[in-house]
Amino acid sequence: MRVALMWEARAAEGRGDELLAWARAQELPGEPLCRETFRAPQDRVLVLTWWETADGLDAELPELPEPDGELITRSVHRWRFESVSRQSDSRI
Repeated sequence: MRVALMWEARAAEGRGDELLAWARAQELPGEPLCRETFRAPQDRVLVLTWWETADGLDAELPELPEPDGELITRSVHRWRFESVSRQSDSRI
């Protein structure tokens, strides 16, 4: 079963580039199938990781930590998603 972990944080005023660099530098104790990092308005950073696991959403999977409190405006938001279908696009 494929599980996607979503990690999203909003940087403190003017610290979006620093939060993005911090998130990109974080190493996980395991190699996901895929890892993507995004930025959005209001200095938001989103990291998606995909994992293959037999335990579904309850699996023990490595997640990015919480950054230093001065780097973000609120606690990190985290969600887990279970894949129910997949379409491949060679353009991505």
